[in-house]
Amino acid sequence: MTKKIFFFLLISMSAFAQRITVTGKVTSSTGEVLAGATVIEKSTHTGTTTDANGQYRLSVSAANAVLVASFVGYDKVELPLNGLTTLDFSLQEGNLLNQVEVVGSRSLNRSPTDTPAPVDIIDLQKVISRTGQLDVNQLLQYAAPSFNSNRQTGADGADHVDPASLRGLGPDQTLVLINGKRRHQSSLVNLFGTRGRGNTGTDLNAIPASAIERIEILRDGAAAQYGSDAIAGVINIVLKTTTDVLEVNANAGAYQAKYRFDDKKFDGLNYNLNANYGFKIKKDGFVNLTADYNFRDHTNRANTTPGDLVRRQYGDPKAQNSALYLNARLPLSERTQLYAFGGLNYRKGDAYAWTRFADNDRNVPAIYPDGFDPIISSKINDRSITVGVRHLLGKAELDVYNNFGSNRFHYFVNNTLNTSLGASSPRSFDAGGFQLNQNVTGLKFSRFYKEALQGFNFAAGAEYRMENYQIFAGEEASYRSYKTGVAPGAQGFPGFQPGDVINKGRSNLGVYVDMEADITKAFLFGVAARYEHYSDFGGTINGKLSARYKVTDFLTLRATASTGFRAPSLPQIYFNSTITNFVNGIPVQVLIARNNSQVTQTLGIPKLKQETSQNLSAGITLNPTNNLSLTVDGYLVKIKNRIVLTGQFSDDDDAIGKDLKALNVGQAQFFTNAISTTTKGLDVILTHRTGLGNGSLTSSLAANFNQLTINGEPNTTPKLKGKEDIYFNLRERYFTIASAPPSKINLSFDYTLRKFNVMLRFVRFGEIKLANWNYAENVPDAEKFDIYKPKVTTDVTLGYRFTPKVGLALGATNIFNVYPTMHVPSLTESGGAWDPVQMGNNGTFWFTRLNLKF
Repeated sequence: MTKKIFFFLLISMSAFAQRITVTGKVTSSTGEVLAGATVIEKSTHTGTTTDANGQYRLSVSAANAVLVASFVGYDKVELPLNGLTTLDFSLQEGNLLNQVEVVGSRSLNRSPTDTPAPVDIIDLQKVISRTGQLDVNQLLQYAAPSFNSNRQTGADGADHVDPASLRGLGPDQTLVLINGKRRHQSSLVNLFGTRGRGNTGTDLNAIPASAIERIEILRDGAAAQYGSDAIAGVINIVLKTTTDVLEVNANAGAYQAKYRFDDKKFDGLNYNLNANYGFKIKKDGFVNLTADYNFRDHTNRANTTPGDLVRRQYGDPKAQNSALYLNARLPLSERTQLYAFGGLNYRKGDAYAWTRFADNDRNVPAIYPDGFDPIISSKINDRSITVGVRHLLGKAELDVYNNFGSNRFHYFVNNTLNTSLGASSPRSFDAGGFQLNQNVTGLKFSRFYKEALQGFNFAAGAEYRMENYQIFAGEEASYRSYKTGVAPGAQGFPGFQPGDVINKGRSNLGVYVDMEADITKAFLFGVAARYEHYSDFGGTINGKLSARYKVTDFLTLRATASTGFRAPSLPQIYFNSTITNFVNGIPVQVLIARNNSQVTQTLGIPKLKQETSQNLSAGITLNPTNNLSLTVDGYLVKIKNRIVLTGQFSDDDDAIGKDLKALNVGQAQFFTNAISTTTKGLDVILTHRTGLGNGSLTSSLAANFNQLTINGEPNTTPKLKGKEDIYFNLRERYFTIASAPPSKINLSFDYTLRKFNVMLRFVRFGEIKLANWNYAENVPDAEKFDIYKPKVTTDVTLGYRFTPKVGLALGATNIFNVYPTMHVPSLTESGGAWDPVQMGNNGTFWFTRLNLKF
């Protein structure tokens, strides 16, 4: 397969190029030459900049290509070639309020190819039209090799919110922005059977893909620019601004079923219906609205290993997702603009827990004579709204805004029982849940000085953030045992008790300065610094240096160095879960104990503090021709005091058993700053465009190579010295190391011929090594570890545009039905033949998509 991949790449690179060379000049409306203006071919990454005389030369894919010219302070202009080979542009001086900055730089005079740190610009609507994925996490994991998302099963709350990350770091070490403003996180902290265990993160699937114009991924540490969480990088989601077009999409698909207990040929039905429409307000204003509904049904891949069955239902959870999103801009005057964006998202999920078989002592045969499969259900409400005013002060821009976001996660347990109630037990329970609120008020000042050096941008600002975290209890029968010695609460997920209930908040003030200077036409230098003070753990200051040097017109060098931090999230500080068992008539608790509880204080567990990081990156961009580009970026990320969830300590422990018994606690685990890691990696992106016959072929090779190591032994407390194997055991070490495959290589070919297009993509996932439940020291490595060998999946999409208003696509992801390496279900974390590895374990997905534009 690897030989075939590179054979296809060779064909692409050597194909006869029927490209067209276009020349021209870019000037202002008054005739002033605009040196350094950007000219690109629309909907491609092909572009160039004008020379000192405003001249440009560009090779494009077709005679009917559309070129876009832009320059800071001027309105961009789009012109079709219509067969011409010479095309001049005259740009009107524009309103700075309509200019857009790219993530990683606060200068409006910076394009994605001109930044000192690597930035991926993903045209999400184009990606959607070429692939079968329907949610943002799955779309990004195939479009961006450094992005990782694992769909979970048997992992409680993580079945309903997919953990996602950059460069194999934690889900909470990536900052998410919408239209450049901080997005709130999910209220969920990942606990069981999941990647990112002990971490929180942002629920990207709460943002409908149909509302998004593009996604910008800054693959570099940026805490000094944007604040906490931006250790691995920043994802900026830019919402649609289109007007006067109603776009409707209908998508449907299903998995080719295998390893079921019945003869179904397909399962996991997916369908999505969305609509987007925008209308203009005055000259530069607009309102853009999106409605989106997505349904995903269960899959089941449990029938794999006869005689070793621990789950009768193993596969994707069922999910129904509804969303309404808004993006708007209203001119108040020529120098003042009001903007607003946000949305509502409601998700209802059903995920199967582990099977309670008929002879299990937690089953009541009178209710379930064949045993039962508990269903952990969720109702997740996510809402956000940002309102701001941008105003021009002379040639400077002032941005004042307020951003509110909330995520509420409510658990229910169905198809279950409370064993202690016997045959009279209800079969459904309200198990309680949690909620996280965030409010950010910010002020930003930015000014570009055209005459200073070769251009100098100064930006400064401040943000005041308030956060609130709540846990609310479930109904009594969801957590209580009504009979001594019998398991308490709802089977599958015991509810939150009144003792778990909490309502806590904190505030944070951040101030920053961010400067970029073009010292010469070739050399750019940037410096940023940020100070933040948290009401619960104090202050931190971080800095960043960045540089870019254009060696020639086609070769550029770039590098950054920065420090960063991530504040412990409120769920990590205050999450508490209690299961009460009775031993000899005495209540004994099994706890995930909050950080400031009596249990953690008795055991000497220190107060959580911020994670700190040091980031280095260096790379090159190479554009030997207008239709060939290569970027190579290496990175090094060192993180100290990473927060983890420990293993369980029991009351028979020789060091702390007496302390736990004195507190009537049978078992306890907790969040703590336990480990330090070093991550080294390399990102490579090679893109080539050429004419092929009467059409255009785009070939791309995108690869991420990543290695994470854990430095030394976990940091334990004096009381728990020598308990490192419980504190952070072998299995957890390998889960952390395998947060991303050591390599992911994406090779794609996209061919367009008039109304027809075809996309062929190969994705190679590197080998992953995990420790299974049989991980004792005296067990041979062959039995202790599960090895997931490298696999290649193949995706194909065929598309046809009947008219400019009607398009249809058909295709399949993983068309050859490749599965990960199979292992023993009773020894994996998830209770199935596979752990939740990134390539997924559902096999081939067949899909169709209908696009309508009015």
